[in-house]
Amino acid sequence: MPSSSSKSSKRGICYLVGAGPGDPGLLTLRGKECIELADVVVYDYLSNADFLRFAKPDAEKIYVGKKSKDHTLSQEGINKLIVEKALAGKVVTRLKGGDPVLFGRGAEEAQELSDAGVAFEIVPGVTSAIAGPAYAGIPVTHRSHCSQVTIFTGHEDPTKPESSLDYAKIAQADGTKVMLMGVERIGDIAAKLIEHGAKPATPVALTRWATTGRQQTIEGTLATIAQVIIDTGFKAPAVCVIGSVVLERDKLNWFENRPLFGKRFVVTRTRTQAGGLSKQLSELGANVIEIPTIRIEPPEDLKAFAQLVMDSHTYDWLVFTSPNGVEKFFDIFYKLYSDARSIGGVKIAAIGPGTADKIKQYHLAVDLLPEKFVAEGLVKAFKEQEIENQTVLWVKAEQTREILANELTGMRAIVDEAIAYRTVPEDANHEAIVRFKEEGADVITFTSSSTVEHFLDLGLTLPEGIKIASIGPITSETLTKHGLKIDIEAEEHSIPGLVRAIQDHYAQ
Repeated sequence: MPSSSSKSSKRGICYLVGAGPGDPGLLTLRGKECIELADVVVYDYLSNADFLRFAKPDAEKIYVGKKSKDHTLSQEGINKLIVEKALAGKVVTRLKGGDPVLFGRGAEEAQELSDAGVAFEIVPGVTSAIAGPAYAGIPVTHRSHCSQVTIFTGHEDPTKPESSLDYAKIAQADGTKVMLMGVERIGDIAAKLIEHGAKPATPVALTRWATTGRQQTIEGTLATIAQVIIDTGFKAPAVCVIGSVVLERDKLNWFENRPLFGKRFVVTRTRTQAGGLSKQLSELGANVIEIPTIRIEPPEDLKAFAQLVMDSHTYDWLVFTSPNGVEKFFDIFYKLYSDARSIGGVKIAAIGPGTADKIKQYHLAVDLLPEKFVAEGLVKAFKEQEIENQTVLWVKAEQTREILANELTGMRAIVDEAIAYRTVPEDANHEAIVRFKEEGADVITFTSSSTVEHFLDLGLTLPEGIKIASIGPITSETLTKHGLKIDIEAEEHSIPGLVRAIQDHYAQ
C-alpha cells in the first residue's frame, strides 16, 4: 500500500483551457486532450457541459459556475480549489468559457498556481468576441467597413465615479467595437458612448448563447438598443457588436437560417448513442437536450453469450438486429480470436443500414439486408433464401420481440438466440431534466420501444403542443399503447431516416 508521502510526491498540473463559446465543434484539439487527461475537471457556467463526456469515467467533475450576482464559488474559492487539487498530485483541467485570458480571469488563476509552485499550461480558446458575431452573420472586420476592432468589457458599472474604461477613447476609436458582458448596463454604456461622440444611429447587435442552438440575436442602434432589450426580454449572456459591420448580417446570417433553427429537440437514446442523433439535429440548427433514458449493460449470462460467439463459425447465418448487438458480439469475438477469418463462412444478415454500417466497421460484408428495416422486413428477406435445416445465430437484446425467431423456426431453420446485452433505466440526468421542465421542447424523439418505456418511467409530463417523432412502426406502436400521438414517423427506420422525416415535416 503506497504511503501518504508517495502520494503527495506525485506532481500535479493544472490546464487552464478555453472551452470556446458553446458549439462543441469549436473546442480545440488540445482542449479535448486536456479533458481526457484530467483527474479533476473544474467547469463554469459558460463552458458546455457536454465536454464532460470526454473525461475519464472516474474523473471528479466540479461545477463552479458564476453568473451575475449568483456565484456557486467565489473566484478566491476557485483559485484555492485548483491549487489544492494540483498540489495533491492531480491533473486538473479548468474549463473556462471562450478564451481563458480574455476577460476570463485565467491570468489570475495562473498567477495563483505560479505562486503555489504548481505547473500549469494556458490553452487558448475560441473567443465569443469573434465567434459570436460570426455565427450571427457579422464579421468583426470587413474591407468595406473597417480594419480595426476594439474589445472591451461591460462588466463594470459605467456610472461609478472612477471607471477603468475610457469611454471617450472607445467612442472615438475607429472600426468595430465588441463588448463582452454588461447586457444589463447597455443603456448606460450606449449613453456614455453617445455622450463622448459616437453617433446615435450606429448599428448595434447583441447575440445571446452564441454558436449554440439557443442563439438569439437582436438589432438596434446606440440610441434604441436599450429599448429593444426591454421589448424583447433579452437577457445575458451575450456579446455586443457596435459598428457598421452589423449591416452585413442581412446577407451573411448563415447560422440562424438553417432549417431547424429555433426548434428545441429532446433526444432519448442511450448516453453513448445520443451524440449521433444530437449532432445531426444540431447541424441543422436545432437546440438539443439529451435525456438518456436507458443504458446498455452486459447480459445476465455473459459466459453463455461468449460460448455462442466462440461457436459462431459453425452456423450458416449470423443475424444482427441492432448496432449494439454487433459491438457486443465483436468485443467478445476479438477477445477469443485474433483473426477475422476465424468467423468462417457464415453468412451475415443485418436488420438495417445502421446495423450494416456497424458490421462494416469490422471489415465484414453483409449478405442480407431487407427493404424494410424491421423484423418483419428481415423475415420477408429470409423467405427468398433457402434456409430449411440451416442454423441461425441471432444476436439480440435480452427483451426483444420474438417474431424473428418464431418465423424463421416456422421456415424450419434451427435458431439459437445469443443474448448480447440488456437495456436498463439510466440514472436521471438532473440538469437536463430541470432544463426540460423549465424550457419545454418542440419535439421529442424516440428511437426504440425501450426509450419510450423508460422515458415514461421518469414520470415526466410532456408539454402541451410538443410533437413526437418516432423512428418506425414498432416504436410508434409502443407510443400508441401509452396513449401518445405520433406526429412524425420515419419511412426509413434509421437515424438518418428519422432526421429526414423531421426535416420534411418542417419543410411543409
